[in-house]
Amino acid sequence: MDNRERILTIVRKVSDQTSVPGPDESLFDSGFLDSFALPDMVSLLELEFGIKIPDSDLNPRKFESITRIQSYIESRM
Repeated sequence: MDNRERILTIVRKVSDQTSVPGPDESLFDSGFLDSFALPDMVSLLELEFGIKIPDSDLNPRKFESITRIQSYIESRM
């Protein structure tokens, strides 16, 4: 499973949505994520990818879309 698929699995886990967001679709505007789901998703991303995401990076803009999350994760690995 590639990184994008791993991220999609996590987004679906913390979201109430059953559909799949487009790679550049806003996860917040489309209802996949909200400010309450963001910390849960970040915790799962840290576990899945073996990285540490500092509190200073908990900015919704960094996690706006699957593409942005993937770029961010790969920059931390």
